[in-house]
Parts: sequence; structure tokens; C-alpha cells
Amino acid sequence: MSKICDICGKKPMVGNNVSHSHRVTKRRFNPNLQKVRAISNGTVKRINACTNCIKSGRVVKAP
Repeated sequence: MSKICDICGKKPMVGNNVSHSHRVTKRRFNPNLQKVRAISNGTVKRINACTNCIKSGRVVKAP
């Protein structure tokens, strides 16, 4: 499963882990994706939506 929101296109971002001694290693910030049964184009589909899209009402959940 690719870590991309089907609604807004949010992807993983890259940053750094910084230890106490300030040694730096790469890390990924993944979006908080949830599988949701949603209505898209009049049909019910399972989509990956980030929690920002779910909370803001951009996803219309299927009954």
C-alpha cells in the first residue's frame, strides 16, 4: 500500500532523527492514513484518506 492520501495527495515527508548528542540520521514522517468506505463518483469505494481529510469533511462516508 502506498502511503498517499487519495483525497489531498499527502505523502511521506523526510526529516532527521536528532539524538541527545546531536547525531543526525534520516527518518520518514508518514501521514496518518485510514481505510475508509467513502462515496466517490456516486459509488462506494474503499479509499486511503488522511485523518485531516476525514475530520475536515472532505470525505463523505458511506452509510
